[in-house]
Amino acid sequence: MESRKTESYFVFMNYDPEYERLRADKTKKETNELDTYLSRKHDELLARTLEPGSFKKILSLVIVDGFSVEITEEQVNIHHD
Repeated sequence: MESRKTESYFVFMNYDPEYERLRADKTKKETNELDTYLSRKHDELLARTLEPGSFKKILSLVIVDGFSVEITEEQVNIHHD
């Protein structure tokens, strides 16, 4: 029987030139654009990788290109490179 117990994992993304460009510009407009860009990017990755409703994204990190997600151990093992 599959375990439904979830744990929190941090995922850190590889180099992304658009993230670097937006992060380098310190204006308020660019900061908001960076927040939106990363949140959307992380949401799209999760939607492509995991079954809808089987995970809960906790937050997107702006200081590094990464996010926190609650998933099961089975999901980690299936999608681990």
